[in-house]
Amino acid sequence: MGPKPTSKAPSKSAKPPKTKAKSSKQPPPPAERLKRLFTSLCAQIDGGYFTNAIKTCDKILRIDPNDRDAIQTKLFLLLQTDQYLAALTLIDANENYSFEKAYTLYRLQREDEVQEALIALKEKDEETDRGVIHLEAQLHYRQGSYEAAFNIYNDLLDSAEPDTEEHSDILTNLEAAQRHLDFINSGYLRSLDALPNSLTTTLESNPPPALPHTSSVLANISSGSQTQTKAGEELPKKKVRAKRVPNGVVPGVTPPPDPERWLKKSERSTFHTGHKKRKGAGGGATQGIVETPGAASNASGLGSGAGKGKGKKKK
Repeated sequence: MGPKPTSKAPSKSAKPPKTKAKSSKQPPPPAERLKRLFTSLCAQIDGGYFTNAIKTCDKILRIDPNDRDAIQTKLFLLLQTDQYLAALTLIDANENYSFEKAYTLYRLQREDEVQEALIALKEKDEETDRGVIHLEAQLHYRQGSYEAAFNIYNDLLDSAEPDTEEHSDILTNLEAAQRHLDFINSGYLRSLDALPNSLTTTLESNPPPALPHTSSVLANISSGSQTQTKAGEELPKKKVRAKRVPNGVVPGVTPPPDPERWLKKSERSTFHTGHKKRKGAGGGATQGIVETPGAASNASGLGSGAGKGKGKKKK
């Protein structure tokens, strides 16, 4: 009999295998998340990454929908990136952004609503903000009220600090309004004086004729009637220019050219005319060779010569 297998007893020093414990890491509290997001938001704005900054504002608003700093920052970023429809939607969902709404409507070229918003802002505040005054001047300039815009810009220039961005912007807008006023008041008169005398006298003596009424012209065209003068006489026919008439052609006398001259002969309407079969001309191809009189005489000469030669050989 063989030896019995021995089983080794587990040693006391052996340790059971370790099991991986589940990670019990919890997300940071909302206050900590908001702090991190605002830090990223400041860095994105400083770096000019406005699109990413808008996304960060959305993350902040998902945590705290009533955060005024995030709403105001997002509104500034939308206006900075020319997203005026999205900015108007954000303004309508919140309050206390009356001026921003007026500016957004101005950029969307909704002048009537801008006028109403400016009136409401003036009635609401006893002391009108300078931004509202700037916007009112720009609205007058866009609507063509250059004198009103010039007066507002002139008042703003008196109260603006020199060597500032606002001061330079007011000067630029003031000069633009002044140029328009100068042209309206006296510029177009100088332009007329600069024209040659012959042209001005021609314009004064021969004013341009009045245009016919559109409905009458369309009625004449649709009915196919020929245009006539007031006396009932037909208008004279337009003469043909001599340079356009080819040599040897008399207008009204020479027959017109064949309209099918540009087509192939096989495609013309007169291709099969004049090709009828002649009577008594044989029904098929001729057999043999038709000899001409000259050819016959030559053949006879050849034959006689050949006969003579044969006779000589026989002799």
